Amino acid sequence: MLLEVRDLHVEFRTRDGIARAVNGVTYGVDAGETLAVLGESGSGKSVTAQAVMGILDTPPGRITGGEILFQGRDLLKLKEEERRKVRGAEMAMIFQDALSSLNPVVCVGDQLGEMFVVHRGMGKKDARARAVELMDQVRIPGAKERVKDYPHQFSGGMRQRIMIAMAIALEPALIIADEPTTALDVTVQAQVMDLLAELQREYHMGLILITHDLGVVADVADRIAVMYAGRIVESAPVHDLYKAPAHPYTRGLLDSIPRLDQKGQELYAIKGLPPNLMHIPSGCAFHPRCPMARDVCRTDVPPPYEVSEDRASACHFWRECLDG
Repeated sequence: MLLEVRDLHVEFRTRDGIARAVNGVTYGVDAGETLAVLGESGSGKSVTAQAVMGILDTPPGRITGGEILFQGRDLLKLKEEERRKVRGAEMAMIFQDALSSLNPVVCVGDQLGEMFVVHRGMGKKDARARAVELMDQVRIPGAKERVKDYPHQFSGGMRQRIMIAMAIALEPALIIADEPTTALDVTVQAQVMDLLAELQREYHMGLILITHDLGVVADVADRIAVMYAGRIVESAPVHDLYKAPAHPYTRGLLDSIPRLDQKGQELYAIKGLPPNLMHIPSGCAFHPRCPMARDVCRTDVPPPYEVSEDRASACHFWRECLDG
């Protein structure tokens, strides 16, 4: 296993109280595999990724338990200097807002080249040449001329390609893409996802794709982990999950996707709001919004029941949900 996250817990200590953002997350990804992590805003997807990358804002964030094993090493036991060597060289992250992630006063060539100067000891001239090669690789037209341009001179799609180029620069074993297509139009979304898939095949990288868009996931993911209130409530191979979800929350997300055969009908929406992470409901956190909720759901936290050899659901009534 390339990456294993085991029983990870993350909390944020604020003036108003303690927000339990991640509550026992466990998942893994192999080399060459794509794991999609789904869920509404506030479900803990990005916080888990930040903990894996070692870029969690501390304070107020704090990892209170668990293990993050990358190629057999527990990253949480590494010193910050050792952790910094892992970032970029062995695992990299693509952020959702490329404009705010790139330095506005440094040309993109220097930002790309910095990876090679810091991690490979290259001179600036050689690093600039590698930056041009990377821009060509992610299909930025006129890379040789545009390497001196600044982030604001590129479109949203081109900036996201620069972020991808930065992520693959040192050929890491793992890439985490956090909502990489959120601010892009549908056509550019497809181009960016196709580019990511192509680069993943070329480098045989593990890919964790964080998103709330089930339409994006269907064509690219091997497995899906669905998060709610800081927990994984269902994990399954992508085709199994789309065919028959084993958790009411997953079913609600799938039913919320617009469909051509439902033209003119009101779009389904999951009732209620995601829980306040300072006051997570007792029992199953989803029970206040769940159409299948019963007394046991309000009192007992459901464990990850084994649905099949490679599938689990944290629902007391997963069999009924699976049957539709």
